[in-house]
Amino acid sequence: MVSDARALNAWRRWGYRLLPGEVFSYILHMRPAEWPIMAGHTALGYVLAVGISGVVRGAGLGPALWALALWVVFLNGGTLAINSVFDKDEGDIGYLVVPPPLPRYLVAFSVALLAGGQLLALTLPPAFQIDYAICFVLSVLYSVPPFRFKAVAGVDWVINMWGFGTLTPYAAWAATGRVLDLGHALILLAFCPLFAGLYPLTQLYQFDEDHRRGDRTLALILGMRPSLNIAIGCIVLAFALFGAAAHRLGTGGWAPALLVPLAAWLTVLLPWRAGHASWTAARHQRGMYRALAAWAMTDVTVLLVFAR
Repeated sequence: MVSDARALNAWRRWGYRLLPGEVFSYILHMRPAEWPIMAGHTALGYVLAVGISGVVRGAGLGPALWALALWVVFLNGGTLAINSVFDKDEGDIGYLVVPPPLPRYLVAFSVALLAGGQLLALTLPPAFQIDYAICFVLSVLYSVPPFRFKAVAGVDWVINMWGFGTLTPYAAWAATGRVLDLGHALILLAFCPLFAGLYPLTQLYQFDEDHRRGDRTLALILGMRPSLNIAIGCIVLAFALFGAAAHRLGTGGWAPALLVPLAAWLTVLLPWRAGHASWTAARHQRGMYRALAAWAMTDVTVLLVFAR
């Protein structure tokens, strides 16, 4: 733990030396630690669209990389930065340990990222432009008063399950200009309940802090055990949709491989449900990161099954 803190401090000192003034603070509030996860989930749509062989050939690679930059840095980075402005968290937040003080122009910076990404999206196919616009609006509704649906339990859940779960990989698919068929639509749809299962898990480690602040998060309203029950049900539904997609697309003997990430999810969730009452906030946070690892395993398996 001490060595981790020293490494964090050394990295931040390096960042503040390299970038003058508050510039590095702006970057930190974009939470670049999440970018690899967001980039991987976004890129999944591109690989599904062109197949692994198409990736090797570089089919549509330029538009896909451009879409990836707009989605991860401009849309996601702008959304997380504007979240920082209105959340006013005092402790660690997702993908940012010990957040620095808010820079003076973080609101303007966030809006410039989000709006700039929308303008730059005009260089990509119309389906991507529409997808970005939908998520841009959702980001504002989610974070900014007087809407601030992040604080409206249930609405925040719906926004995230669709925005991150389905519309994010669809963005990279849309950047290729390919028409979405039913089989692949089922795959992208499956990520909606998959993220619906993950989302309450991201709130459990902040359960006590959110309660002290008076926030009404989904996990707080439901309680820990119901949140974990819902997570398990949503994960099972997601894999049922993956199975339906496998049947539609005729993946043959590869479909049973989907049982591997399903088992990984249940290995995380079932012990969590059984022992949650005695878990500390730190252990709940570790559980969240294990769930993210199960998500990554799901992405890889989906590609092996559907993008060969």
